[in-house]
Amino acid sequence: MTSLACVILEVDDPAAAERFYGIAFGLGGQVRLRASQAPSTGFRGFTLSLVTSQPGNVDALVDAAVAAGATVLKPAARSLWGYGGVVRAPDGTIWQLASSSKKDSGPAGPEFDEIVLLLGVEDVRATKRFYVEHGLAVAKSFGGKYVEFETGPGPVKLSLYKRRGLAKVAGVSPDGTGSHRLVIGGDAGAFTDPDGFVWEAVPQTASL
Repeated sequence: MTSLACVILEVDDPAAAERFYGIAFGLGGQVRLRASQAPSTGFRGFTLSLVTSQPGNVDALVDAAVAAGATVLKPAARSLWGYGGVVRAPDGTIWQLASSSKKDSGPAGPEFDEIVLLLGVEDVRATKRFYVEHGLAVAKSFGGKYVEFETGPGPVKLSLYKRRGLAKVAGVSPDGTGSHRLVIGGDAGAFTDPDGFVWEAVPQTASL
């Protein structure tokens, strides 16, 4: 089964980004950093989500991110599906911090259970077919709106969402040009998908 070993964020200042992610989220090899000056304006077409077990953890993650220099795009709040908020890191990456629970079940802290990469695409069905042809198995699919893939034991999960819908969830305009400032590392090989997202061959063991 195809799995994702990591995501690589292309940033202006890797040292500053490393400090932010270490302080804000305590991220390790799942998120790597690479220097880039590639032009990029507006919405970059993706978000990263930290999924956690309870609302208190969401609040703790938001507070830690803001203290480290992030900007709040959507304050944490309850919704039909659970509880969550959205922040933009100093490097420009948009992070969703979310829990499917609406009630705390224990002591809260800046902890998360999984990382989900959501790609905003123009044609969900077409991009789904592309990824199936490249070895990914579909876990959940809701027509042309949303797809969630089986990514095995990898530390990063992958989903597809309509670009405009994802921008709305993130609280930003869907307009954007230039580089995504993102490279996806996994064992599916090296390729570029229909929406310009680049994959590099990274074995699963390399993320440890």
